[in-house]
Amino acid sequence: MRPTVLRRSALGLAVLIALAILAGVLHLSDGDAARRGLGLSLAFGAAFGVVLQRSRFCFFCNTRDLIEQRDPRGVLALLLALAVGVVGYALVIGAWLPVPAPERLPPDAHIGPVSGALAVAAFAFGLGMAVSGSCISAHLYRLGEGSPTAPFALAGTVAGFAAGFLTWNPLYLTVISEAPVVWLPHHLGYAGTLAASLAALALLAALSLWRARPPVSIAVHGSTGLSALAHAIFVARWPAAVAGLAVGAISAASYLRVGPLGVTAEIGSLARSAASGWGILPETLHGLDGFRGCATVIKQALLSENGLFVLGLVGASFASALVAGQFTPRRPRGRDVVAGLAGGLLMGWGAMMALGCTVGVLLSGIHAGALSGWVFLAAAFVGLLAGLPLRRRLAAG
Repeated sequence: MRPTVLRRSALGLAVLIALAILAGVLHLSDGDAARRGLGLSLAFGAAFGVVLQRSRFCFFCNTRDLIEQRDPRGVLALLLALAVGVVGYALVIGAWLPVPAPERLPPDAHIGPVSGALAVAAFAFGLGMAVSGSCISAHLYRLGEGSPTAPFALAGTVAGFAAGFLTWNPLYLTVISEAPVVWLPHHLGYAGTLAASLAALALLAALSLWRARPPVSIAVHGSTGLSALAHAIFVARWPAAVAGLAVGAISAASYLRVGPLGVTAEIGSLARSAASGWGILPETLHGLDGFRGCATVIKQALLSENGLFVLGLVGASFASALVAGQFTPRRPRGRDVVAGLAGGLLMGWGAMMALGCTVGVLLSGIHAGALSGWVFLAAAFVGLLAGLPLRRRLAAG
C-alpha cells in the first residue's frame, strides 16, 4: 500500500475513533439521560454519514440518474429505505400505541399539516435540490468530501430559513392554521397503512424498473481475497440493497432510541438565533412551535441532539471519503457559488415552511404514516423536474 493511501486511511480511522470516543463519553455519562441521548445522536449521525457517502445516497442525484441516465439503482435504494423504515416504525409505534385512537399521535413522530403551503414549500425544495445539485443531507456528506458547492448551499439554506421565518406568519394565518394533520393509521389502521405504503412503494419501484435501460450482461471476474473485499467495502459504491436496508434500519433505530431522523433542526436553529440577534425575527411565530417536525429554537446550549447528529454525519463522511480516496477539494467557481446559494435559499425556505426536508418530512414522515410525507415526495419531485433544465444551463455555463 502506498504511503499516501496509508496516511489518509490512518487519518480517516483517527476521525472515526475520535467520534466513537466522544459518543461513548456522552453516552456513558452517569445519571444524565440527556447526555446519553447526545451520544446516541452522534453515533447515529456517524452511521448515517458513512452509509450516505459509501452509497452516494442522495434524493436529487438518485432521481436524476433515473430520469437522465435511466439508472434505477439509486431510486431503488431510496424506495427500499422507505419500505424498511415503514416496517420498523410500524413495529415501534404499534408497541408504544397499540390502538391508533383518533385523539392520539405517536410520540415525537414527524406528522405535519397538509395544505397548499406544504406543496409549495416541497416544490421550492425540489427546485432548490436541482439548482444546487443535491439535497441538504447530501450537501452535508459532500461537505465531508470537500465539495466546492456544499458550503455555499448550506449558507444559502441558513438564509432561506431566515426568509421562511419572515413569511411564516401570513401563510400560517391564511392557510396552515386550518390545515389537517393526517396520520394514516387513524383512517386505515396499522395493517392498512402498512399495506398501502408498501403497495405504493412497490408501484414506484415497478415504474423505476420500467424506466430503466434494458439489463446489460456484465462479465464477472473472479477477483477474491481480502483486497477485493476491502475495495468493495471502503472504495466501491455500495449496492442499492445495502444502502436502502441501512438507511431504513438507522431511521427506525433512531426513532426508537432518540427521535426521528432529520438534518435541518440545527441549521434552522442557527438561522433563528441569528435572525433574533439581528432583530429581524418576528416577535411571534404563530403556531410554529406547536407543530411536529424538525423544530427550530433560539440556541441557548452549545450541544444539541440534532447538532451532534449533523457533526457525526459530516465527520464520518469525511473519514469515509479519506479512506476511499474521494476527498477531492477544489477552489469553487462562480457557478458553484451561484448554484449553491440560489439552491440553498430555495431549500432553506422550503424546509422551514414544510417543517423539514427530504429526511425530516419525506423519509421520517412516510415511515411514521404521515400523509405530509407523501405530499412532500410528490411536490418535491415536480419541483425537481422543473429545476433540471436550470441545472443543465448552470452546468453548461
